[in-house]
Amino acid sequence: MAAQCVTKVELTVSCDNLLDRDIGSKSDPLCVLLMSSSDSQWYEMGRTERVQNCLNPKFAKKFVIDYYFEIVQKLKFGIYDIDNKTVDLSDDDFLGELECTLGQVVSSNKLTRPLVLKNNKPAGKGTITIIAEEIKDNRVANLEVEARKLDNKDFFGKSDPYLEFYRQTGTGWQLAHRTEVVKNNLNPTWKPFKIPLQSLCGGDLEKPIKVECYDYDDDGSHDLIGSFETTMKRLQDATRTSPAEFECINSKKKQKKKGYRNSGIVSVKFCQVLKEYTFLDYIMGGCQINFTVAVDFTGSNGDPRSPQSLHYISPQGVNEYLSAIWSVGNVIQDYDADKMFPAFGFGAQIPPSWQVSHEFPLNFNPSNPFCAGVQGLVEAYRACLPQVKLYGPTNFSPIINHVACFAKQALQQNTASQYFVLLIITDGVITDMDQTRNAIVNASRLPMSIIIVGVGAADFKAMEFLDGDDGRLRSLSGEAAMRDIVQFVPFRNFKNAPSQALAQSVLAELPQQVTSFFALHKLKPPRDPSPS
Repeated sequence: MAAQCVTKVELTVSCDNLLDRDIGSKSDPLCVLLMSSSDSQWYEMGRTERVQNCLNPKFAKKFVIDYYFEIVQKLKFGIYDIDNKTVDLSDDDFLGELECTLGQVVSSNKLTRPLVLKNNKPAGKGTITIIAEEIKDNRVANLEVEARKLDNKDFFGKSDPYLEFYRQTGTGWQLAHRTEVVKNNLNPTWKPFKIPLQSLCGGDLEKPIKVECYDYDDDGSHDLIGSFETTMKRLQDATRTSPAEFECINSKKKQKKKGYRNSGIVSVKFCQVLKEYTFLDYIMGGCQINFTVAVDFTGSNGDPRSPQSLHYISPQGVNEYLSAIWSVGNVIQDYDADKMFPAFGFGAQIPPSWQVSHEFPLNFNPSNPFCAGVQGLVEAYRACLPQVKLYGPTNFSPIINHVACFAKQALQQNTASQYFVLLIITDGVITDMDQTRNAIVNASRLPMSIIIVGVGAADFKAMEFLDGDDGRLRSLSGEAAMRDIVQFVPFRNFKNAPSQALAQSVLAELPQQVTSFFALHKLKPPRDPSPS
């Protein structure tokens, strides 16, 4: 019998007295959470934000994990000093880690341990604290906030304000959310943001909430402009026509200055509490995941008859293309009722005209490009290989736009009944990068995600650029993607790993991409599994 998820648990992480790896400033720490599966491989579950110039960081981003009572869920919290913009942590300074189980964290509620180095030696400095909390409330507060006439804390230029929201706990105030910094502005408007009600007030609308306004400084010595306390009930009164306004009070300044009134006004323009559906709510409520595969048949793969070719099928009947199809397809097929998957090739000359095509069906049937299950995909790929001539260039945009057409039709139905996942397996550098950027930016507005698996030994820097983990992708005209929909992984990272390792890595972001898209469009599951 499959294990039953008992509950969802939210983990809040903070550190104290970290090692300082920077000369002339302090470390810029980030926490990465890894989880061990039944095969003892470690997989990344998520990362916090980077806190600049700080040896005692309180991370605002939380980790949410499914808790299984009957399974030992091994966790590893790694702390790194981030000095560059690459996703790879191997070129960043390692400050220490903690290995424990989710059961240990849950049972102690608040776990504080010294950080250790990779060989289990003490890091010499630094502790990590993890607070666990069961998520019983799936409501979120959507907020729009601005401020005016904030105190100027800078000699040159104006303050760079940001807000921190805290919830009251039995042991003091706990950070729930940190906004972005608005540079050089005493009348800032922050981007709309959302905070889970559980994090903000434990679901209790009358519970005190503290908001602090700071002036950001590069060296980590952020100046408090002022603060105020409120409740969720009071914030909910805010509408665009009648904002909820709060005086920002700096208590030190108030004591010193006789005629002190405030250090500015924070205005909550809009606050709406909504129920947030989970990925399982959508799947159990009738949402179908439509899976499409696109295979790279460009000449750089090498002649399929040669053992050096990436398309060469070994005596065991495998190659990297087949491994990627099996691995990802086996997971996704469980969420598609009819298990019929369209499959395409690109970059090959195809019979009978031998014109180059960038979206030809693997079964050569344009009116019915569907394959029955993962086995059907594998058979179509194997049958197609000897019939085409590998050529080029490596164009992604035609197949992305092809799937986007179907996603657009699904969106027009205004229901959360369909979501599209495109798996592109490729060996090389994209030739139509500009058109691909435009296609991805357009697709980011649709119920669609793109998974790119890079096979072979090529330099995949361009692919990492498309994966929006390092900031929003922009089209050629400068238009930003509405959300990050691309997940890229090089297959070589998983060569010696169990088959499920690749799927876990490339599909890790998919549930959040599905839920965030439907939430953005305020679409409920077709059948609400838990009516409010």
